[in-house]
Amino acid sequence: MNNIRNTDLPTRTESREEGPTVVRTHRLTRCFGTGTGTVVAVRGVTVAISCHDRIALTGPSGSGKSTLLHLLAGLDEPTAGTISWLSAEPHAARPAVGLVFQGRSLVPNLDVIENVRLPLLFAGHPEREATARAHDALARLGIDALSEALPDALSGGQAQRVAIARVLASAPRLVLADEPTGQLDHAAATLVIDVLLRAADELGAALMVSTHDPVIARRLPTQWTMRDGRLRITTSSEDPR
Repeated sequence: MNNIRNTDLPTRTESREEGPTVVRTHRLTRCFGTGTGTVVAVRGVTVAISCHDRIALTGPSGSGKSTLLHLLAGLDEPTAGTISWLSAEPHAARPAVGLVFQGRSLVPNLDVIENVRLPLLFAGHPEREATARAHDALARLGIDALSEALPDALSGGQAQRVAIARVLASAPRLVLADEPTGQLDHAAATLVIDVLLRAADELGAALMVSTHDPVIARRLPTQWTMRDGRLRITTSSEDPR
């Protein structure tokens, strides 16, 4: 059974403060293995994410954080439950999703501008348009001077900012960052979170950041905590930025 749905219109009226819903899940479950060896990585998660949400996803290693992110990104399919993508494009399977991973995720033999425009080329955009959008994204993050550099010449923080520029160029409605600061020092980590928050604001996109760092988590007003595949949500009324 296909558990991934596309819905053209929201199933409820969204408030102006919340903004339109990007994705909704109902009793989302993901299991690995069979029989007595079955591991339930995500257990019955029901959530709705709006374009204004800024979410920190925390929890111990093995709690299901990455599995949940992969499900929300469409990289994996649930064992049970549903994901409903609430898209303005009637033929879209899901709204565009931008992914930022832990560590280096750039293609090593391509320079920065080629890395940033690559998803646009894969999506069928003309090369001239893809290049222009890539340069614009780099310029908006203040790193256009790195456009001809190869990934090996970048610091960890610079590489993550390039990865965020790649997301910015694709203009997604949902940005998912899986431990984006896990290999960075405090100063670089702070800058990367600043850039992610600014990029999400400019895009009008939802942002979810998986992290083990409580300082990073407190930068986002909504806190999701996973433990043994179960999700607990705590929302702050204040924006800590």
